[in-house]
Amino acid sequence: MSEVRPLIRLAIPVVLTQLGIMTMALVDLFMIGRLGSQSLAGAALGDLWVWGTFCIAMGVIMGLDPIVSQAHGAGDGDRAGRAAQRGIVVAIGLGIVIWILFGFTEVVMARLSGDPELAAIAQEYCSLQGWSIAPLLIFTAFRQYLQGRGIMRPALWTILAANLFNVVANEILIFGIPALPSWGIAGFGALALNDMTAFGVAGAGLATALTRCSMMLTIIAWIVIFSLHRGAWVPWRFSTFHWRGFREQFRFGVPIGLQIGAEVWAFQMASLFAVKLGPLVLAAHTVTLKLASTSFMIPLGIGAAAATRVGNLIGEGLPRQALRAAWTAIGLGATVMTICAICFVSLRHVLGHGFSEDPEVLALVATALPVAAAFQVFDGIQVTAAGALRGAGRTLVTGIAFLIGFWMIALPLGRLLGNHIGLPGIWWGLCIGLGLVAIALCIDLRRSGRRLKMQEEAS
Repeated sequence: MSEVRPLIRLAIPVVLTQLGIMTMALVDLFMIGRLGSQSLAGAALGDLWVWGTFCIAMGVIMGLDPIVSQAHGAGDGDRAGRAAQRGIVVAIGLGIVIWILFGFTEVVMARLSGDPELAAIAQEYCSLQGWSIAPLLIFTAFRQYLQGRGIMRPALWTILAANLFNVVANEILIFGIPALPSWGIAGFGALALNDMTAFGVAGAGLATALTRCSMMLTIIAWIVIFSLHRGAWVPWRFSTFHWRGFREQFRFGVPIGLQIGAEVWAFQMASLFAVKLGPLVLAAHTVTLKLASTSFMIPLGIGAAAATRVGNLIGEGLPRQALRAAWTAIGLGATVMTICAICFVSLRHVLGHGFSEDPEVLALVATALPVAAAFQVFDGIQVTAAGALRGAGRTLVTGIAFLIGFWMIALPLGRLLGNHIGLPGIWWGLCIGLGLVAIALCIDLRRSGRRLKMQEEAS
């Protein structure tokens, strides 16, 4: 119980930050929806490609977690600062790669969706975003740098400010500026902005890009103004670019990228399975997925807190306490998601009304939510266990477990069951695959705990 309070203290700002990121994405789609269903569908398709590529790069940047958190626990500020600098360099490089990939949006989405018109809209939505991926990854690098040192709030305030900026930028760039009074302001005449053109879907992409830049600039301003880098930064030197440091970053980060990519693309593929079962099934699957994704933000925050806490304690030379923090985080994640699961089952006929009033869609949601409830419990366990293992630097096993669990078990099983029993079958496949992932991660954590205890006794 001694680890509950520090974990909750670290987790709450991360949970709110993640909810803020989700809100930003929902606002984007809501505002694009005012342009019509075709524009909304095309932008949603483009968003799939954006996050499907970005999430892998984000995982590589999250390789900073064990390096920075353990360095902070050991009081090695120079190592933490040098790791952050390498994270920035990697962010720029990966940002350029993804910018190039955005040029293939139309080709890839046309193949996945089979709809060339929607793919063309997706390309329009993505074409003005490519240059903003590097700033978004730099923001991620600074966020992980601060989180590894237990500083969680700057990212939260950055996301809150970005949400406000995003709404204004979307309104102006998607729909243009409404006519202002011709009498002007302070005698300067009518504002020239009155005639600003509405850019539609392309404007939404540009607004998103500008918002990402604002996020990068805001978190840098927080760090500089409040001297949050003090004691954990070093001047840029040639040693920053030493391959050994980048090798460490990739050794931790690439498996995390594979883990996140495997999970994100598995859910994208599950949605494509739902497409083949008809529009009503797709709508019900989307509603179920939105509900599950929202509740997932809580254990996701606990997992981030576990990564920080476990890494700090290992850096301090307290492996037994680190192990206690890891299992406490898993217990918290399982408890929270058990509560969510109970709500999913007991309110299965109610929760869907916030998204649709179609009785057929609501009936399908009610059949899927009990399966998603079981899925929730395993989801809470795996994300907190993955966070704890990330703090301990055990990222390779996690990445392999996700690849096997989702792509060799969950998806084939979900497709098979979906063809026989419909939407619940897709979710049963995901549930079983994720359950096996959760078990594998807990076994690896137990083994890692034994190894840490042996090292402590030997020293």
